[in-house]
Amino acid sequence: MATQIPASPVSVGRIAFASFIGTVIEFFDFFLFGTASALIFNKIFFPSLDPLAGTLASFATFAVAFGARPLGGVVFGHFGDRLGRKTMLVLSLVLMGVGTAMVGVLPTYEQIGIWAPVLLVFSRLLQGIAIGGEWSGAVLMAVEHAPPGRRAFFGSWPQCGVPAGLVLATASFFAVQLLPQEAMMAWGWRIPFIVSVVLVLLGLYIRLKIAESPAFAAVKDKGEQSKFPVAEVVRKSWRGIVIAIFSMAAANIPFYMATVFALSYGSQNAGVTRGTVLLAVCIASLVQVFTIPVAAVLADRYGRKPVLLAGCALTALAGFPFFWLIDTGSTVAIIGAMMIALPICHSLTYAPLASFVPELFETRLRYTGSAIGYQVGGMIMSGPVPFISAALFSWAGSAWVLSLYIVVGGVLTFVAVLTARETYRDDIADGSRAAGSVQRQSAATS
Repeated sequence: MATQIPASPVSVGRIAFASFIGTVIEFFDFFLFGTASALIFNKIFFPSLDPLAGTLASFATFAVAFGARPLGGVVFGHFGDRLGRKTMLVLSLVLMGVGTAMVGVLPTYEQIGIWAPVLLVFSRLLQGIAIGGEWSGAVLMAVEHAPPGRRAFFGSWPQCGVPAGLVLATASFFAVQLLPQEAMMAWGWRIPFIVSVVLVLLGLYIRLKIAESPAFAAVKDKGEQSKFPVAEVVRKSWRGIVIAIFSMAAANIPFYMATVFALSYGSQNAGVTRGTVLLAVCIASLVQVFTIPVAAVLADRYGRKPVLLAGCALTALAGFPFFWLIDTGSTVAIIGAMMIALPICHSLTYAPLASFVPELFETRLRYTGSAIGYQVGGMIMSGPVPFISAALFSWAGSAWVLSLYIVVGGVLTFVAVLTARETYRDDIADGSRAAGSVQRQSAATS
């Protein structure tokens, strides 16, 4: 018998909006760093290196956050399953604000030497830990408040916060790069990082007004919280974690190829200005804010697996055309490439994850399980993408190897999703229905 959860005292729309706003702010901060790593940091924090080595070092610093994200997932997941979703969401936003503000006031390499990149890495670690706890908390607040049959749709609201944050970050850098080159490199690049503090305060105000997840409240009222969620979820739902990890490949590899690596690739190899690529990313991301909910509605109507599998197939097919379009050097073609990569392929592979991944785990372990799976997947499938892409392109001297990288990502997720059980009709308050449960899987195959 499914556990009956109490009705939410706050409208699910308000909860979803609060999750959306907070995610916008956190990923605005997060993507500011990614954009700056492609355009600024190699010159300011790694000036003694040659251009390729400086770019690689800058991208490696960008990837540091993805190494910290699983740690954030474990810590925030533990307390999110013990104390509640809301408290962790507030804490993650504060931590992100501190890390981002630090970047905006950091001295340069010329001013303090090696300590500059060291402090840059530390601020990026704070961002990574914060993001590690953000995604699962924001998604669970929306999904666990959602009415039956609409979990993917409401869960997609915080997913929309990712491209919305990217639009703000990209637009910010598009604006500051209009400054004279000397002014932008001296102080202009710092403005978006410092201004982000105002957005963090806004996000805190909104998040403090929302109610705790009713699904978690039911678990807490019965005293059923796990004492050690990490150990228990690894023991009971390791299969769900593995599926979640590999479900990230098709969404994340092309996404970070398009939004981070392409910024340097376009200016260095396609003969276009960085402003052209930034504009293309900004337009495509803005459109994606609206295509993500559409993909989520499809996932509610037809199931998570059909939408994800279709997205994986399209991603694999788009790998080569994406770079063919960029290599033309045409602004229209580059915008077309970004439209294929983000509003179409990424929406289909990313929007359903907000419901697909949490549904792999029972309520009492859902924050920890989804956070570990999502963030370990991010560490493997996201953070290294700009670094690996730059290294692969340097080795091959051509974009074919980058296209193949995208194809591999699509195939990995296709296989992972294919092995999962469809969950869109499940009652997620019923722990026995967790798709990643070892016990359930064993019973199903016995």
